[in-house]
Amino acid sequence: IHSNVLTKINISTISKSNFEDYYNNILIPNQSRINFLRLSNPFTAEIVFLEPHLILNFIRLETLILDNVQNKNFDKFLDYLIWLPNLHAITISLTEHTSSLDTLFSQIFRLSTLKYCKIEYQIKNYQQPLFVYFTNNDSSPIEYLIINGHFPFSAFHNLLCCLPKLQHLSINSLVNYDDYQARDKLSSIQLKYLKHVSLKLDYVRFDEFEKIIKEFFHHIQILRLTTAYDEIYLDAKRWQQLILFHMSYLRIFDINHQGSVISNNNLTYHDIINQFNSSFWNEKKWFFTHQHEWEHRLNTGIFYSTSPYRRKDYTYYWEIDKELGLYHQRENLKSVKHFNIASKIKPNHRIFFSNINQLTIEYYVETLDDNSFITNLKCMIPLKQLTKLVINLTRFPFEEIIKLLRLTPNLYTLQFVIYSLQEIDSNFSKYNILLQHTLKKNKIENLILTGRCSLNEIRFIIYVFSKLKCLKIGINRTQILSLIRYL
Repeated sequence: IHSNVLTKINISTISKSNFEDYYNNILIPNQSRINFLRLSNPFTAEIVFLEPHLILNFIRLETLILDNVQNKNFDKFLDYLIWLPNLHAITISLTEHTSSLDTLFSQIFRLSTLKYCKIEYQIKNYQQPLFVYFTNNDSSPIEYLIINGHFPFSAFHNLLCCLPKLQHLSINSLVNYDDYQARDKLSSIQLKYLKHVSLKLDYVRFDEFEKIIKEFFHHIQILRLTTAYDEIYLDAKRWQQLILFHMSYLRIFDINHQGSVISNNNLTYHDIINQFNSSFWNEKKWFFTHQHEWEHRLNTGIFYSTSPYRRKDYTYYWEIDKELGLYHQRENLKSVKHFNIASKIKPNHRIFFSNINQLTIEYYVETLDDNSFITNLKCMIPLKQLTKLVINLTRFPFEEIIKLLRLTPNLYTLQFVIYSLQEIDSNFSKYNILLQHTLKKNKIENLILTGRCSLNEIRFIIYVFSKLKCLKIGINRTQILSLIRYL
């Protein structure tokens, strides 16, 4: 076997027996040569780290990626990672719910050579605060940190104090818990290397976030924020002062705010956001627009940056108010790959998204019989290009899903709620006829169903989607043995 081949190991879909053979015949003999290791199935990590001390043999390992790893297995071998002299990057995706982040972060921050860290986790109760405490001993050399999971805002200050070399920070859910018991704040440090910050703020008030900006964001060049509710985030003059005096190097200001306005000065929603149309914003070429979720609620909306930023995701709401005088360039729609429908599509929509390959439907379509929904949809996106379709609606008729499948011959991933199959038992022959074209043409390999399936529904699914490689469903434990005969 050529030596270069065995420096990078990427193991995704594989059976347990095949992996055991691969482990004994390939991994074990070449541990000291591997510099990249990715394990994507839960049992692969269990086998590789059955004896945690064996990780010490991966002396050249630079990048470790663990997808869908169980918390107990991760805790076992994490202590041994500190002895790997070349480990620069780690990506961890935990499968089980997390109630405390203390152990996770304290162990990761002990890795003295780590430059890149990406962590993904879930919590069981979104109302219950997570606990994570940092001390002066938790300083880490991490330069690039991505956290995909709820992180308490009250611990954010101390987190930043532990990352003196941080350059890039991304947190997809920075949450303010009212009953979180914060410990004493660490002494602030100057983050002179921090250039890029991307945050989604959940229930974090502007006044509190402003303190973070003044303490840590002096050198940032790119700021991307997603927030809601607190209307002070729409105060253009306050942002202007912050940028002038505390973020003077800022090149990109990218904001997305969703919420309503309750003004004490008789100012409307449009009056407030129109303040972003001053010379300060125009000279920096920072342009903004907005949409309304509902036609008759113009005091609430989604306000967001447009050009010159390239986005991969676009959420369609009711409509941009045509009477608003905001000066902005036409959005760069060529970069958009994912189209999310969150409101009723108006007929004769003039914007066409030519490069869409993923579609999410979240808005309840009231009138499906006249085909207007699909007709309007075809005027906005190229359905033949879609490779992924997600339907996050409980009562989306399966007959409509069939219509969409007929128009999406290149679909490889499909996700919908199991409730859509409730009529299958009584109308099997009807759907069988409708599906004849789909049975021959569909290429779906990945199917995700939300909810619990009956055995009849599973039998129908296997019959329709015969090319499946990955199926995620919910079933009762008593049905597992019966299910096996259909697979």
